[in-house]
Amino acid sequence: MGSENHYRWESPRHQVWLNAFEIASIAVTRREYSEFLVATGHVEPAGWHDPTFGHPEQPVVGVSWFDALTYCEWLSKVRVERFRLPTEAEWEKACRGGLQNAEYAWGDQIPSSIEYFNGQWLGPRPVAEGPANGYGLFNMGDNVHEWCLDWYGENYYPVSPEINPLGPENGTRRVSRGGSWRHQIKASRAAHRSSLPPSYRYTDYGFRLVKES
Repeated sequence: MGSENHYRWESPRHQVWLNAFEIASIAVTRREYSEFLVATGHVEPAGWHDPTFGHPEQPVVGVSWFDALTYCEWLSKVRVERFRLPTEAEWEKACRGGLQNAEYAWGDQIPSSIEYFNGQWLGPRPVAEGPANGYGLFNMGDNVHEWCLDWYGENYYPVSPEINPLGPENGTRRVSRGGSWRHQIKASRAAHRSSLPPSYRYTDYGFRLVKES
C-alpha cells in the first residue's frame, strides 16, 4: 500500500493484511440511488436535476459522505445484509486488481496513452464502459472520486497498523480515492490519496459498496 516516489502522504510504502471482503464491481448508480430517494425522502444530491448527471447508469454524484452512509444503512435493512463504504486499504487493494507493484489499476500504461481516457468528458461515463481490472472491477481510479470510510490523515501511514487499518480516530476530512471526469487526467494512480470534508456534495464524487460476510 502507498508509494515512495510521489507525495509524502503516500509514503512509506507498506505491507497490509486485510480480512476477506466483497466489493461492488461498479459504483452506485443514479438508478439505484433514485430508489433510495423514493423510499426514504432523503435530500437529493447536488446536481440531481442537471441533465449532465441524469443517465440512470451513470454513477450517482453530488452525495456527501453522510449521504453515502445513510444509503448503506438503508440498503442493509432492505437486503438484510451489511453494506458499508470500503476502508482506504480495501479500496487500494481492490484498485490494484492483483498487480501489487503497478501504478494504475490496469498496469503501468499512462492514462493519456489509452483511448478511453482521451477527449473531453462533460460528465461521468455510464458505469462499466471502460475495461475491468484484474478483479473484474470497473472504473477503479477513474470517472468519479469515491468516498472511503476512513478519516484522512496525511501522516497516518507511518503509524498505520499492519492488519485491517481503519484510519485515524478523528479528523476533519474523509478519505476519497480515484480520479474524476472533471480533471484533465481522468484516472489516478492506485496509491493516490485525496480527501474532502464529509458534508460536501461535489458532482464528481460518488461511492461503491462493500458487503460484509
